[in-house]
Amino acid sequence: QVQVAESGGGVVRAGGSLRLSCAASERTFSSSVMGWFRQAPGKEREFVGRIRWSTGTTYFEESLKGRFTISGDNAKNTVYLQMNNLKPEDTAVYYCAAGPRYSSRPYEYSYWGQGTQVTVSS
Repeated sequence: QVQVAESGGGVVRAGGSLRLSCAASERTFSSSVMGWFRQAPGKEREFVGRIRWSTGTTYFEESLKGRFTISGDNAKNTVYLQMNNLKPEDTAVYYCAAGPRYSSRPYEYSYWGQGTQVTVSS
């Protein structure tokens, strides 16, 4: 059972930056891809971005390209979501998840963290 845990959320003013971390207990085939999702109050969970451990290949939701980046530290089994030029509409609970497929669909991910709150004030 892979365990995943996010950290780094908080309150930031619009235009600011924040870096979230996601530590996985192990890297296996079932956790070969790490995805980031977010869920705002009253909205469905939406895809943010993903990274494949083996190649470092990343992919982002189109509207977030240029502001968000993902990187991975294989030695620490940790991935990072760097968020720049944050906007109030980025306010949400951010989740990290692990799964075997390079996918944007939440149901393709088997292991989820508890989430971390990001609040962007105007």
